[in-house]
Amino acid sequence: MRQKAGATNQPLFRVTLLGTGNPRPAMSRFGPSILVEAGGRKYIFDCGRGVTQRLYQLGIPFNDADALFLTHLHSDHTVGISDLWLTGWVMGRTVPLRAWGPAGTAEMMTHLQQAYSFDVHMRRDVDEHLPADGAVIQAHDIEPGVVYEQGGVKVTAFAVDHGPVKPAFGYRVDFAGRSVVLSGDTRFSENLIRYGQGVDVLIHEVLDLDAYRGADKVYTPQQVQKVIDHHTTAEEAGILFSRVKPRLAVYSHIVPVAAPNLIAATRRKYSGPLEVGEDLMSVDIGEQIQVHRPTP
Repeated sequence: MRQKAGATNQPLFRVTLLGTGNPRPAMSRFGPSILVEAGGRKYIFDCGRGVTQRLYQLGIPFNDADALFLTHLHSDHTVGISDLWLTGWVMGRTVPLRAWGPAGTAEMMTHLQQAYSFDVHMRRDVDEHLPADGAVIQAHDIEPGVVYEQGGVKVTAFAVDHGPVKPAFGYRVDFAGRSVVLSGDTRFSENLIRYGQGVDVLIHEVLDLDAYRGADKVYTPQQVQKVIDHHTTAEEAGILFSRVKPRLAVYSHIVPVAAPNLIAATRRKYSGPLEVGEDLMSVDIGEQIQVHRPTP
């Protein structure tokens, strides 16, 4: 059951990790995606494998989750879009799916709609006669800066450093005097530190260096090193956290799936509040920061 706002009646500002994994199709960690609830609205950041299943688990009507923000266009962050869009429509969404992302987002959404034109035609015009608006994707290519502001919620995109993958964004969400920063995919980023100043919760990607080197049996050593070079190790994240000083730091988009050294490596550089995320873990942001882990 979804928890309600706290006893102080402060506005609900909640972040839920829908998927904390990476491209590997593990059942324990679905693809990267984060749900932010603020101002009575629900926003999805990245759309990896299993987003639709997680929303369904949470009992969130698909009509409520109509805004999607993409950090970059790597497949592990976008492969769930067609499912969110079309299954959401089949399951009751009556309004367009709105999407914001880096250059190429609008083109990708146009091609998705072309790829599924048969399905849309059948369900909209021939068979179930589903509402036409629910089959529409309204996509916007964005640049760094404030990209959304409505109902007291402000979403700011900022550039991060994902190596040759450009553009790549992080996002800052501000609401009711509180804030959360979502790193997206990045190696150590001075720009993220800049946008993270004063943040309540920082959700950051992470790579367990020793575990990843021993776990990846698919890539060559050269390819493994490229992955390492484009992400943030736990020790590097500890340095970043010590400079940002969030009220809470949270790891998500964890590489590899089993990453036993994260806490120890981070603690070499950072002693503040820290959580290793898991799928369906939520954080309520207010006067108190409350972490809720899923019930087994």
